[in-house]
Amino acid sequence: MDGVIWLMSRSLQFSSFQAYKLRVTHVFQLKQHSILVSVGQDEQGINPLVKVWNLDKRDSGNPLCTRIFPAIPGNKPTEVSCISVHENLNFMAIGFTDGSVVLTKGDITRDRHSKTLTLHEGASPVTGLAFRQVAKVTHLFVVTLEKVFSYTLSIKEYPKLELDTHGCGLRCSALADPSQDSQFIVAGDECVYLYQPDERGPCFAFDGNKLLAHWHRGYLFLLIRDSKSPNKSGFGSGENSPSEKQLLTVYDLDNKFIAYSASFDDVIDVVAEWGSFYILTRDGKMFVLQEKDTQTKLEMLFKKNLFVMAINLAKSQHLDSDGLSEIFRQYGDHLYLKGDHDGAIQQYIRTIGKLEPSYVIRKFLDAQRIHNLTAYLQALHRQSLANADHTTLLLNCYTKLKDSSKLEEFIKTSESEVHFDVEIAIKVLRQASYHSHAVFLAEKHNHHEWYLKIQLEDLKNYQEGLRYIGRLPFDQAESNMKRYGKTLMHHVPEGSTQLLKGLCTNYQPSGDATDTSSLSRGRSNKANSEEFIPIFANNPRELKAFLEHMMEVEPRLSQGVYDTLLELRLQDWAHERDPERKKVLQGEALSLLRSDHTVFDKALVLCQMHNFKEGVLYLYEKGKLYQQIMHYHMQNEEYGKVVEACKRFGDQDCCLWEQALGYFARKEEDCKTYISEVLQHIDQKNLMPPLLVVQTLAHNSTATLSVIKDYLITKLQRESQQIENDERKIQQYREETAHLRAEIEELKTSAKIFQKTKCNMCNSPLELPSVHFLCSHSFHQHCFESYAESEAECPTCTPENRKVMDMLRAQDQKRDLHDHFNNQLRASNDGFSVVADYFARGVFNKLTLVTDPPGSKGVGSLEVNLQRDLLIHTKRNN
Repeated sequence: MDGVIWLMSRSLQFSSFQAYKLRVTHVFQLKQHSILVSVGQDEQGINPLVKVWNLDKRDSGNPLCTRIFPAIPGNKPTEVSCISVHENLNFMAIGFTDGSVVLTKGDITRDRHSKTLTLHEGASPVTGLAFRQVAKVTHLFVVTLEKVFSYTLSIKEYPKLELDTHGCGLRCSALADPSQDSQFIVAGDECVYLYQPDERGPCFAFDGNKLLAHWHRGYLFLLIRDSKSPNKSGFGSGENSPSEKQLLTVYDLDNKFIAYSASFDDVIDVVAEWGSFYILTRDGKMFVLQEKDTQTKLEMLFKKNLFVMAINLAKSQHLDSDGLSEIFRQYGDHLYLKGDHDGAIQQYIRTIGKLEPSYVIRKFLDAQRIHNLTAYLQALHRQSLANADHTTLLLNCYTKLKDSSKLEEFIKTSESEVHFDVEIAIKVLRQASYHSHAVFLAEKHNHHEWYLKIQLEDLKNYQEGLRYIGRLPFDQAESNMKRYGKTLMHHVPEGSTQLLKGLCTNYQPSGDATDTSSLSRGRSNKANSEEFIPIFANNPRELKAFLEHMMEVEPRLSQGVYDTLLELRLQDWAHERDPERKKVLQGEALSLLRSDHTVFDKALVLCQMHNFKEGVLYLYEKGKLYQQIMHYHMQNEEYGKVVEACKRFGDQDCCLWEQALGYFARKEEDCKTYISEVLQHIDQKNLMPPLLVVQTLAHNSTATLSVIKDYLITKLQRESQQIENDERKIQQYREETAHLRAEIEELKTSAKIFQKTKCNMCNSPLELPSVHFLCSHSFHQHCFESYAESEAECPTCTPENRKVMDMLRAQDQKRDLHDHFNNQLRASNDGFSVVADYFARGVFNKLTLVTDPPGSKGVGSLEVNLQRDLLIHTKRNN
């Protein structure tokens, strides 16, 4: 009443300044600015003044008063009932007891930048004002004892809207914060009403005579007159009787519980500042209410098992997900202990992502509550937090419940909504014999191996499995045919063979492939046909058809393909009884051998195993194994073929005739004809010494002397003729030698008369000077000097003399080459000629004259050795 305004700091230090001379009636402190607006009187009478104070600036130690203006809009005297200032300092509203409201627009701290107008007029006193700012729209709520109004200040005409037909007393209205959508709160005697700028919102039934309403940080403060106290006076509850009891209650409208309630004596006002609530009483006391922290609140609610309220509180306090999850867990545990399993599982579902699923699963497995467990596992999968074990457990729950509809709903979700491990699901369904569901999953999600495993191993649907492989991309079709080819070949041989033909030529998936995006259109897909041969282990007919098809379409194949096809053709040939058909099969096998695609060794073994004579002989001839050809005929006692083989290949291998003679010599049958033919060729080509021939035929009892009579006669005649020729040459050489010796002797003992009249070079008459030689050759000197290579040699006799000298030197060089002699003896067709040649060179003279003592038998032993070598080591043209 003395016009002083008191200021209190956070440390509860007080200061004051003289604002008015008489009294202060209203004070409004802005939250975002250090601006204080007050209403008071400097003079007696009804003349309220409005003063605006800047608390940051000082004037003589007091806050600076930036503006003073009268509150009454006209000359009509009336008292101020309430005041409100917008936080942007552009609006200030003053309510009066006569029902009028004055609005100041512009900068409220300066006179020249603002203007004042009467916004509202009425018969009922104004009891509350509040500005509401949402985005760029500004509203002003006006409440009287009888009505509630809303003004839109963002529109030039300031349109008015009547919201309700009942009002409230002084200080019984307030503006909520954004948590309640900034609604206007009006506390009536029976209810508390909430208003939007254009309509009335919800209401809450709080009975009692309201003395004060205040809103702060989500809490509604209501000061209610105690039921034993006198009723309010005519104008609201502004005047309180002395020492009346009042009940202060703090409500949490969001969570719908009473946060605080206590009885006070004569409360003047409730102020919220610095995170606490200050209650001022008329006896000069100030009480402080400090809000407990969220955790303490929750613990109090937990003790009372008020879990729903605790959850709502945690949400309103924006508690993190971990904190909420813990509340849900405790709530679930509480319901579980009470036996409310359905309610408990709902709370546990809300903990998914924070609480370990095994905590919940273990509880309901022990309780054998499979329905609740199924619900939890479904929620776990919907949030994509399930692992393989959870999927397995859920599918087992479905199968035990025999709930096919739920099972189908679970597995037939769209591909973008799959929340489980598909492969695990397929395994579980297969194990539980839900093959159709497992096949559906495998096909839908392209698990080709599982699809085929179920179709072929469980359902035995081989035709469908083969069709499915034919729709796969090349790589997968190839791998699956290698895996299941034997099974498919056993049950569907024709289809399997057809698929393999395509797979090994130029594969293209049939129909709409499940994964056509992976096909490489630019390249041909061909598998190696040799790798699929083991698949046909028990299907030789299909294998033959497959390999023959591959030979037709592919010019080059792996070696194993040809070898396998040859074996199949030989098997067919060996088992065929029809002569005509057998001949055709023989031609097919020979054509494959002649194609030069088969491996020689393998082909030879196959032909021998199947006793395929034509193939064996062809391969022997191809490999130049002529002796094997003849041995083959010998083993089969085909005498004519033996002789024919000698005729064909005798020029390449002369030993064939000798082997043929030995073969026929060992036969006890009458083979005279064949022996005679062989001897004829041996004799023509001089392949064997006669003595060796005789020794060879001596083992055959049927081969009489008549068989070799012609051969021996011919041989002896040829030898006799050769002896006669040799004796004739010996006699000639002896006569020439005697003549030469006579000439030499004559030259030594008598004079040589040169009677030549012509030059032996130019055949011209000789003229002096001339050159004469003892060989009776004469030359002009100039002719001799021109043609002679040496002064001591006759140019005419020199070439012949050199030949003789060269032969003599060669004999001298080879006299000691015993190894060379032995090798030449073994390699020569005629050993006697070699020995005679070395006798002529004097090789054996040294043995006779130097090494052999008189009377020794060295020469005889040498003859024996020579005979043996001639008989045994005769040359064979290998």
